[in-house]
Amino acid sequence: QKHLVESGGGLVQPGGSLRLSCAASGFTLDDYAIGWFRQVPGKEREGVSCLSSTGTSRNYADSVKGRFTISRDNANNTVYLQMNNLTPGDTAVYYCMADSYECFLRVTQGYDYWGQGTQVTVSS
Repeated sequence: QKHLVESGGGLVQPGGSLRLSCAASGFTLDDYAIGWFRQVPGKEREGVSCLSSTGTSRNYADSVKGRFTISRDNANNTVYLQMNNLTPGDTAVYYCMADSYECFLRVTQGYDYWGQGTQVTVSS
């Protein structure tokens, strides 16, 4: 069975850091474009970061540029999102995705695979 499982979420103080992980099972991530999206209750899901299957194209939402870094570890079939200098505005459920074609920040549905989500709460 093919699926994605996120981990690494939690409660962190403003200015702190977290690293989210997304492990793939049943398929090889290096054949897929990958990305991270987030959603706050009552609001639409928004794109956070995308990474092409070749690794040559990275995109970030303006709100996270310079603070978040997306990466992949093909040997471990895992995607990461390093989040630094977190603010309360980053509080959300974070979802990873994988698609055999591409990832677009403005496209928030229709991808091949989604994880179940991991909660990130930034609060003092």
